[in-house]
Formats: sequence, structure tokens, C-alpha cells
Amino acid sequence: MKLLDGKTAIVTGASRGIGKGIATVFAQHGANVAFTYSSSSEAAIVLENELNAHGVKVKAYQSNAANFEAAQQLVANVLEDFGAIDVLVNNAGITKDNLLMRMNEEDFDKVIEVNLKSVFNMTKAVQRTMLKQRQGSIINMSSVVGVKGNAGQTNYAASKAGIIGFSKSVALELGSRNIRSNVIAPGFIETEMTAKLDEATVEQWRAGIPLKRGGSPDDIANACVFLASDLSAYITGQTLHVDGGMLT
Repeated sequence: MKLLDGKTAIVTGASRGIGKGIATVFAQHGANVAFTYSSSSEAAIVLENELNAHGVKVKAYQSNAANFEAAQQLVANVLEDFGAIDVLVNNAGITKDNLLMRMNEEDFDKVIEVNLKSVFNMTKAVQRTMLKQRQGSIINMSSVVGVKGNAGQTNYAASKAGIIGFSKSVALELGSRNIRSNVIAPGFIETEMTAKLDEATVEQWRAGIPLKRGGSPDDIANACVFLASDLSAYITGQTLHVDGGMLT
């Protein structure tokens, strides 16, 4: 059963990791996928070709979601190419970790800009289209860190906590037009980035998780499919924790 048949989705930051997992599972469920990347053009082209094989329309766009004008232009291009936008997944994000005493202003500002302002930019850009359609699902990627905080990540935690407040407000503003806004808060997800950590550190993380494993991009992607599909038609303003029980 293809839960997203005929829907068109934008997924930001999808050339690798969680974003790639979301774009892939969306295509498998019948969604047409417009996805963005910042610099990994080779990986984006490979993914575009892979996903087109599912018999859906897929197109990669180089775009910086942290730039207001670029977000507006991206949405205009997607509308021209696809004709509709039913789902927006704000997944683009970066980290610049450091203790507060060592963190400089630039590292704080950059993380807020890429992680939080991009969500404003992209939501603002798709709002008009979704209002006209009188339907849409916006899914914003937060983090377990945005809920409980983490030493050495004041900038990242602030950006991810901000996403939760933003999403709840959007849910209140746009609910009457059948536009839903929800958050996914991933826990420890094993991707190319975590593969660079030493095995002892990874094992320590796994041991502290009730399900005794790290999550996969598919675990996040499946939650996104639920929130993007009509199965979640009466769910908005919520934060879904996909963390193996870390916050239990």
C-alpha cells in the first residue's frame, strides 16, 4: 500500500543521512519528491536517478534554505516543475558544537540561521500554496537535544527547541485551513556522521537507550510517512519522539 500516492513533497538537506532516508521512503510510498542539497551535487544526482526508478517524479535542487530569497525561488521552481506542494519536510541542519565559554558568535548565529531560520523561510514560502490548496502537512526535524538540552550544544539545542515552538504556533495559525504542522525529535540516529565516532562511544550511546540500538534513517523516514499521509489527518502541533525510548 502506497501511503503517499500522488502527493508532492519537498525535503530539504536530502543528499545524505536522514534526509536521504526520508526522500527514499517517500518515493517508495508513491510521492513525487523535490529535494535540496547544498554542495554534494554528485550524491544528489545519484539519488535522483535511484528514486526516479520508483516510477515517481524526482528532482534535485541546489538551494540554501537559510536564505529567504533562495527559499522563495525554490518553491516557485518546484511549483513550476511539479504543480503542487502537499508536504514540506524541513530537515536541513548543521552542528558547530562547543562549550558556551568557547563558542564564538559566528558559530551560534550560523547554527540558528541554518537550523531555525530555514524552517521559517521554507514554511513562509510554501504557506500561500498550501492555503490555496486548503491542505498540507509540514514536518519539522527537531532533536532529542531540543527537548532536554545537551552540554556543548547550546546553539544546536536552542535552534531545535525553537523549531518546536515555531511548529506549534504554525499549527494554531493554519489549522483552520487543514494545514498540519508537526515535529519529529530523533534520538541517536546512525548515519555517515556517526560512523566517524569511535566504536566505544557508539556502544556507550546504545547501552543508554531502552531499545539498545541506535536508530536508522528509515526509522525517522517511516515516522515522516505517517505524518505526511492521511493516516495522521487529525494530528497537528505535536512532537513525535523517535528515540528508542531515550526520553522515557
